[in-house]
Amino acid sequence: MSAASDPAPQEVWETLSQAERDAAYNNNAAVQDSAAWVTARDLAAAKFRAAANAHLDIPYGEGARQKLDLYPGRPGAPCLVFIHGGYWQRNTREAFVHYAQGLLAHGWSVALPGYTLAPEARLGEIVAEIGAALDLLARDGARHGITGPLVVSGWSAGAQLAVMQLDHPAVAAGLAVSGVYELAPIRDTFLNGALDLSDAEITEFSPLRLHPSPKPLAIAYGTDELPALVHDSRALAAQRVAAHAPGALLPIAGANHFSILDELRRPDGQLVRTALDLMPGAVA
Repeated sequence: MSAASDPAPQEVWETLSQAERDAAYNNNAAVQDSAAWVTARDLAAAKFRAAANAHLDIPYGEGARQKLDLYPGRPGAPCLVFIHGGYWQRNTREAFVHYAQGLLAHGWSVALPGYTLAPEARLGEIVAEIGAALDLLARDGARHGITGPLVVSGWSAGAQLAVMQLDHPAVAAGLAVSGVYELAPIRDTFLNGALDLSDAEITEFSPLRLHPSPKPLAIAYGTDELPALVHDSRALAAQRVAAHAPGALLPIAGANHFSILDELRRPDGQLVRTALDLMPGAVA
């Protein structure tokens, strides 16, 4: 299937081999230079984190990974809360900090929460941890220079976590990038070894099964992404249109699951412009 096609319908999905099901969600295998991208990402993130003006390792809970990195912008400017991906079972917030650069250049603040990974935490616990991080920002953000409205965002699994927190009282809008919004197929793949998804978790934490939030949500995906992720982004956007929920669908031409984040790092990137458009009246 091409990246622009829909994934297999359920009756076809049931006929796929285990290898075909695994491939449908294996972003590392789908992108030829994914290993080189990860290496370059980690180096850029470490360099930026060492030099940037930031408040690092702020705890929002007692867990080892329950910490925030905060990059303050201009007083009163919005704050992008960016949640990393990794299918809820790998990666760290530290490896994504350089993607704060694009919006920092416009005077925004950026916050990056970590969270406990599966299998140490179940999906519901991870969702709750992101809520606790937002609680901390709402309660204590001003102590660290975070005084504007919060825009919750995330990439890949982080996009699902962002959408799950759109109704948090401190959140004004959302930006979901390259997300998975229906979890049932995940249970049929190699990814479920750590997640061990239950029927109840699939129902409760699949955004496509939930009533859309009335808050603005921009949904972005790369046109060269896996068909399943393209489908989920389009389906979530269609669901929101049907519910008259505000927001835009942003297909980024030629972007794959990894290169799409360059649009958040550059001040003129499409994801940066989309975030700015979500908060048109904000100080920046």
